[in-house]
Amino acid sequence: MRPEDGAYSIVRPGRVTRDGEVPALKILLANDDGYRAEGLRFLREALTGVAPITVVAPDRNCSGASHSLTLEVPLRVQRVDEDTWYVINGTPTDCVHLAITGLFDFEFDMVVSGVNDGANLGDDVLYSGTVAAAIEGRFLGLPTVAVSLVAAAGGGPHFATAARVARELVLRLLARPLHRSMILNVNVPDLPYEALQGFEVTRLGHRHRAKAAVRGLDPRGREIYWVGAAGAGQDAGPGTDFHAVANGFVSVTPLQVDLTRHTALESLRDWLREPAGE
Repeated sequence: MRPEDGAYSIVRPGRVTRDGEVPALKILLANDDGYRAEGLRFLREALTGVAPITVVAPDRNCSGASHSLTLEVPLRVQRVDEDTWYVINGTPTDCVHLAITGLFDFEFDMVVSGVNDGANLGDDVLYSGTVAAAIEGRFLGLPTVAVSLVAAAGGGPHFATAARVARELVLRLLARPLHRSMILNVNVPDLPYEALQGFEVTRLGHRHRAKAAVRGLDPRGREIYWVGAAGAGQDAGPGTDFHAVANGFVSVTPLQVDLTRHTALESLRDWLREPAGE
């Protein structure tokens, strides 16, 4: 099937073998919880058989790393097994960047990031290493999906549910590719798969202001601080990712890289034309 006009072709132009056959699709898995994370293990198991899988992930938990690259020191990569590597002191973005731009002698066709242990709703996407790994894949020309489990206090966690959802979306992307600019941010309620209410396409909501920093003392009596907890949902009504998950739906939010506030361009031009007040 040919993608619709403007859609992204999963098999990129030029990737044809000498005998004229298209090579097997290859999927890159990454995360921000580290290569030993339970969510990554479930994701890998769920996608096994869909396409050849390669995992490149940080050597430790990098939650909140956002879209940071390591530029001042070299990165070292260690192989864990046949299809898994971890990057020492690397960020999720480092992992995807290295994997696509030079770590391997083959090309990938898709990036799937997750399954994150925790929500990436609303403002979370600006801090999330999970979402950043997907965005880096998009920067480098691939269709991408970020998957997070909105873990409930005292719950499962139901990583198997989120991994099954990821498999369904990947299969759908392979069958019906989306536009090249789109990144899917997926948040899955912490429920058994059978209890899910379905899928809902959403926009990002917004959180209240974060909780205050937590002050403490180290064993030597020196002052230390912990970043406070994220605020609760503020803009969390119908149509938002917060609302969908709260009502048992898988939230699927289309993200884009362009952060420009286009509606403000003309008013900003007018503002700059006017004389500054004394």
